[in-house]
Amino acid sequence: MIKVYDQNGWIQAQTPGARDIIVFDESAPRIGKPGGIAHFGFRLVNSKEIDVTVRAVKEAGGKILDKGEFCPGEPYLFFKDPDGYEVEIAFESPTPVDPKLKKK
Repeated sequence: MIKVYDQNGWIQAQTPGARDIIVFDESAPRIGKPGGIAHFGFRLVNSKEIDVTVRAVKEAGGKILDKGEFCPGEPYLFFKDPDGYEVEIAFESPTPVDPKLKKK
């Protein structure tokens, strides 16, 4: 894992050559207590896919929790699936350790 972002209270790491992401988020009320996964997420390859994703979530019975942009051009969506799991779908500009996209 390589540190990609290091902000106040959280670090984002990624495996070189892969698009996986893991975020370690400091949460003061939970420090020293057993924890778990707050949510899991998926990265979009194209930022324009967010609206298609919103429709698919609604059609599948999911509940939209939040939709917006982390910064201009980087949309995100948080939703609960029908089983109650919180999921994040987001587009993030390529990081230095992302693999190159294959041309079709």
